[in-house]
Amino acid sequence: MDTTLKNSITAIILAGGESTRMGQDKALLTLRGIPLLKHIYLLAKECAVCVYIITPKIDRYQSILPNECHFLREVPLSGETYPHGPLIGFAQGLTEVKTEWVLLLACDLPCLTVSEVQKWSESLDNVSEEVIAVVPRRDNRWEALCGFYRRSSLNLLNQYITQGGRSFQGWLGQHPVQELSVSNPQVLFNCNTPEDLTHVPDIDFI
Repeated sequence: MDTTLKNSITAIILAGGESTRMGQDKALLTLRGIPLLKHIYLLAKECAVCVYIITPKIDRYQSILPNECHFLREVPLSGETYPHGPLIGFAQGLTEVKTEWVLLLACDLPCLTVSEVQKWSESLDNVSEEVIAVVPRRDNRWEALCGFYRRSSLNLLNQYITQGGRSFQGWLGQHPVQELSVSNPQVLFNCNTPEDLTHVPDIDFI
């Protein structure tokens, strides 16, 4: 991957969910011998100059990730308690970003590949300035936790949150968003239930 392009991207991985439908912490689930969270971290490291893990459970994950991994502790908003949804964790992580673009990833994307993300990255130079995000779309919904966001969208995001907004779909619906072309829809497969684990497509990490 071109170094200049990589240096323009910071990755944020969200690992703050309760994994209610899975019945156990899916970030720690092992596929192909690697915890899901570590798989996504290793991928993000190939595609971004810096990788942040946003989670309220830092102590739980430190032992499975390299020392150079950057953790940011997700905290409840004033007057609120967990769970408050991934949008809040993203907003808290976005305050630390210095690059123009942010690669936002959920921790449960076992089929996402380095080559696919790098291909997506190469299209960022052609994105109009008014576009705040470049994300895939499936079943008339944005795949919000697997795509790119401009750092400059933070003010718009904070305004939405201050007004009570907590939904990625609601926020993205208010602003220009560009659809990200996906060569293989299986790379967007995510694990939410024990049954999902039995249907993970066999895709090479690279």
